[in-house]
Amino acid sequence: MLLAEDKPGIGGEPLPGQKLKPKSSVFPAELGCGAPAWIAFDKQVLSFDAYFEEEVPDKNQELYRIRHCKIYFYLEDDTIQVVEPQVKNSGIIQGTIVRRHRIPLPSPNEDQFYTIDHFNINTEVIFYARRYRIIDCDQFTKNFLRKMGFKLNPPGNCPDDPYTKERQKILDSMNPLRPYERIDTLKQFLEHDGHVLRFYCVWDDPESLFHDTRELVLHYYLSDDTIDIKEVIPVNSGRDVVPLFLRRDKLPKCAPTGLYQPGTITSRTVLNVFGNLVGNRGRYILDNRKTGAVHQEFYRDSDLKIGAVINVWGRQIMLCDCDEFTKDYYRTKYGIEDFTPVPYKAPPPPKAEKPVPPYTGFGSEEDSLCSCMSLLPKPPQKDFKKFMEKDRCGLESNTLRFLAKLVTDSPIDKDRKFIICYFLSDDTISVFEHMQRNTGIIGGKFLERSRIKKPGQELFKSEPSEYFKAQDLFIGARVCFHGHNFLLMDADEYTINYMEKHANEFAVADTGFIFKKLKDIAEPRSREIRQVFAAADPQHTKVIEYDPFRNLIVSITDGAFSEHEIMTLGRHYREKEEYEMDHYFLLAKAQEQLKKNSFENFEQLSIVLVYNDREKCGVLPYETCRTICKSFKLPLSDDLLQTILTMFEDDHKQVEYKKFVDAVNWRENQIPAFQTIKLPPKDEDDWNGQPPFLPVKRIKYLPLLDDLFGKEE
Repeated sequence: MLLAEDKPGIGGEPLPGQKLKPKSSVFPAELGCGAPAWIAFDKQVLSFDAYFEEEVPDKNQELYRIRHCKIYFYLEDDTIQVVEPQVKNSGIIQGTIVRRHRIPLPSPNEDQFYTIDHFNINTEVIFYARRYRIIDCDQFTKNFLRKMGFKLNPPGNCPDDPYTKERQKILDSMNPLRPYERIDTLKQFLEHDGHVLRFYCVWDDPESLFHDTRELVLHYYLSDDTIDIKEVIPVNSGRDVVPLFLRRDKLPKCAPTGLYQPGTITSRTVLNVFGNLVGNRGRYILDNRKTGAVHQEFYRDSDLKIGAVINVWGRQIMLCDCDEFTKDYYRTKYGIEDFTPVPYKAPPPPKAEKPVPPYTGFGSEEDSLCSCMSLLPKPPQKDFKKFMEKDRCGLESNTLRFLAKLVTDSPIDKDRKFIICYFLSDDTISVFEHMQRNTGIIGGKFLERSRIKKPGQELFKSEPSEYFKAQDLFIGARVCFHGHNFLLMDADEYTINYMEKHANEFAVADTGFIFKKLKDIAEPRSREIRQVFAAADPQHTKVIEYDPFRNLIVSITDGAFSEHEIMTLGRHYREKEEYEMDHYFLLAKAQEQLKKNSFENFEQLSIVLVYNDREKCGVLPYETCRTICKSFKLPLSDDLLQTILTMFEDDHKQVEYKKFVDAVNWRENQIPAFQTIKLPPKDEDDWNGQPPFLPVKRIKYLPLLDDLFGKEE
């Protein structure tokens, strides 16, 4: 069997005296960084300028043609690409002549491929029987070949193509001897397309019947310096509505002697060379110097400013104002800062007031008012947005409930108890009487749900009546519903919490407002007030009961505080009772809810909490823990989740999340039974208005005094 000369011996070792030829380019070690060629020479290409001759046997005009091309050698894989640049009107298909791939050497070395060693300036290469002459290369290629150790030949010259040279002579002979005028407006169009200056103008029309002014809007288009004008036609003015007052076009400045005649202004100027010397025939050529040409001036953006008067085909129009874009444009380009508008409108006549007739007594006031607004009466519109926001939704009733009694001297009526419900969705009020045994009075609905007017208002008047609002109802308030005087004695827990959450709407539940009000009253008597509170606590327990606390606040403020304000202050500084801190009951309730909903993903919850603990200190902010629990869709109510998270807060208000997860994990740390909460005894038939969960009993007065007067030394 005959083998090639480059076939190695056994084990790939070369035979004695055998020199193996490299199959790819070999680069010196100092050129690379030790990485493979496809990494070290990625996106590095050698570029050579070359040409080749092509025979043209079918044309008499040319026997051969010279075609220029580019040879690209890719260093990463020794692939070669030949590209011929596009030549205008060449008539041949140009572009990629040889696609990128490894090209074999010509015969008899067709088993080898071209490498970097085969390329140099002023050399020839043969790609698939086509001979290419390399005449030059770019600077990067020269530097690379020099580093490789190649001795570069001097650049060669490319021969001229006879047919191309002949065609160029023909084209040069066809060039006109006179220069063409070329006006380039593309740049201006691309920069200012869609940019329009807007001016508000006025035209005093002297030929009109009543010599009235016409309001106009002028648009200046920066893309092509054209102008159009639209007229603002008032309603019922008697004028026809036309789309444009001036069609969009360049607006010329009128000549001193008047308008130019047709044909005076032309784009080109011609000269009669012979005049009338040769019969009546003339010889006309274009005048490059434009002798005698009339140059017409048009309005530009520099001519437009507030207060200027422009001539629009004989009509004097004054610019009075402009929009914000126009102001920014002139402020940036011309540095103009004064944009004081020119007043051109007469002050509008005073609008005649339409007196509203007084209420007739038929229907509601809103219904009677709608009959005065239009010939076809419409029902009064209700506040639908407020209804959707404040309507009952789930456990949010949006209803304020108060316990009240009648203010009367009758021994029968003064013991009657009423429940007043205020519905926030439509500001209506309903009153129910509490049923009491052996009183001789049947309880139930006392007042139908409706809006209630405030007392002391005139019945038949033009102004709308005032109705009771939510801010008028609070503990200690006295209200009069249709002649019945009520004293609001208490409220349920939902009402108190709602008013505290919306303290910006209810001043009696705003702790900051109440505290500032108390501080203004009590600051001059700080020492006396400290002694009074100390006398109310003889055992030095630092807490007092709510009733003595209330009496002290009433005496200090001299009755300036309502019962609701005192209660809000007491709730803020209250001491939590023992049954409030029964953690086992809350945890058992939470575990029961988790167990009912088959929630067992405690391990993943712990992993997410640990991941969010960037400092790995074992604690996280309260809001972060609450957000993570919500993302896991923990089947706990929001109040219960907030309370449990608060139980595991440290002194810095950070939640110890590991203890929290272990406490609610009903699989590993199940609480066997609920701990009984000892609530104060309460008669189910007697709703006295006390909050059912966190009543105010004991007040910590020392933090109150420290906040009022500062810590005592």
